[in-house]
Amino acid sequence: MNKEFDVTRERIRKTEASALRKLQGELEAKMSEMRLALCNEVLAELPFADQCAYTAALGYAGLEVAPYTLAEDPTRLDEADARRLAGIAADHGLVISGLHWLLVAPKGLSITSADPAQRARTVDAMRRLVALCAALGGSYLVHGSPGQRRIAPGQSKGAALALAVECWTEAANAAAALGLTYCIEPLSPDQTPLVNTLAEAVAIVQAAALPSLKTMLDTSSAGLTESLPIPELIDRYWPSGAFAHVQLNDRNRRAPGQGDDRFAPVLAALRRNGYRGWLAIEPFDYRPDGRGSAAFAAGYVKGLLERSDNS
Repeated sequence: MNKEFDVTRERIRKTEASALRKLQGELEAKMSEMRLALCNEVLAELPFADQCAYTAALGYAGLEVAPYTLAEDPTRLDEADARRLAGIAADHGLVISGLHWLLVAPKGLSITSADPAQRARTVDAMRRLVALCAALGGSYLVHGSPGQRRIAPGQSKGAALALAVECWTEAANAAAALGLTYCIEPLSPDQTPLVNTLAEAVAIVQAAALPSLKTMLDTSSAGLTESLPIPELIDRYWPSGAFAHVQLNDRNRRAPGQGDDRFAPVLAALRRNGYRGWLAIEPFDYRPDGRGSAAFAAGYVKGLLERSDNS
């Protein structure tokens, strides 16, 4: 009896996974090139089902999930939890595109800690989140988490970076086993002193030589840090093959279109270089509130994409 139950449960799991893959394929077919996802912490005050309903109503195709919004300890979510959440998203015509803000919860994680036990706990959490992402139907993880990549007093930047790279490599190996991409996010110096530019991140990715380890572009951090305009950065680094994902936000930390930054040239550069991935909307300063910020960004970016399609 137990054996029969296990076989049936495995068939159900495979059927659900197949349905999620089919939905992702349908969405990709509908969206000629770039697809719009919303970072779900923007709507964190809403239950997950309501987040999905609102996100879908605004015309987003995906939800990029911050694991800390799902549970106090998201590393303890199991496959059944993931299937339930992915099913809720699918019921609203969405896919869970990937994960970000990875190490906010549980507390006490660090990829730069000199304590081997703390780093071991962190790597275990990273591996569990990779597995969670796969079970949710996501295709990538974005490792920003500035609070968990600090340089401790008395620790050299080189020593901290070496420890971080070890952790990223472990996570990338776990991602490779599940067909996912693990992205190192360059962040502005006001958030962390460790890996601030695309050049630094690309160097790490190229040295690791792991197909599953990539970097990504956060337009706010890049706008605050880089010496080149963002379209030129894309033209310079896209050919490296190290670039896998994009998050859109203004340098003022609000949604795209709510500041002085121009995003039409950014989208043009992405299209020029053949980017066919997700555009994740990730404001930090919600104006007038999370729902309003998400709505404004959807209208603004979709308008730019449609204008580009028709030009």
